[in-house]
Amino acid sequence: MGPQSQKLIPCDFRVYDKPTDGATKNDHFRQMLRTARMRGFHPAYVLFDGWYASLENLKLIHSFRWHFFTRLKANRLVNPDGEGNVPISEVLIPPNGRRVHLRGFGFIKTFRTLKADGEVQYWATNELDMPTTRREHLAKKSWGIETYHRGLKQCCGVERAQVRVTRSIITHIGLSIRAFLRLEVHRIHSGLSWYASKASIVRDAVRAYLAQPRFILESTA
Repeated sequence: MGPQSQKLIPCDFRVYDKPTDGATKNDHFRQMLRTARMRGFHPAYVLFDGWYASLENLKLIHSFRWHFFTRLKANRLVNPDGEGNVPISEVLIPPNGRRVHLRGFGFIKTFRTLKADGEVQYWATNELDMPTTRREHLAKKSWGIETYHRGLKQCCGVERAQVRVTRSIITHIGLSIRAFLRLEVHRIHSGLSWYASKASIVRDAVRAYLAQPRFILESTA
């Protein structure tokens, strides 16, 4: 299943502004996890980029009895055989994964994959019996996060706020997310991509304006 066949429904967001509120990106990440739990969410898996794979974040997810699936940097220290900690890049990981002890956390299951451009990626989960097929499925699912942010930027102009007041910027972001949700619901029902829907809206607006322009320029000839 490709990313475009997924249903991408945003349910929360945070604005990173450390100089104002002192909160780091990881603080926001944990706040969103706690809010999701308070709202009654019971995710099968929590998927996130390796940037957020800190011990504090992993422990919080684990304490909720949720499963996480993320990437680890090549220098993360693990103990594969009880002989001591080494960078995960030095560990032999078979195609079906390997259980190792993550320093400061506990046992996890790791996978090693190779991208088409030669980049090596290391994946980690606290589901110790995860099969390779599920790892592949979740890796495709996680790409939906990138797809969502790309659509939010390219189709909904989330980065193009023409204001400087904090409240107005947050309002702009919220409305951009709402616009994305409209496009996504339309995509689910119609099969049209966000880009096709946006182009249709623009074409109709241009056609209506040309048929009945609101502003007429005087001839300069």
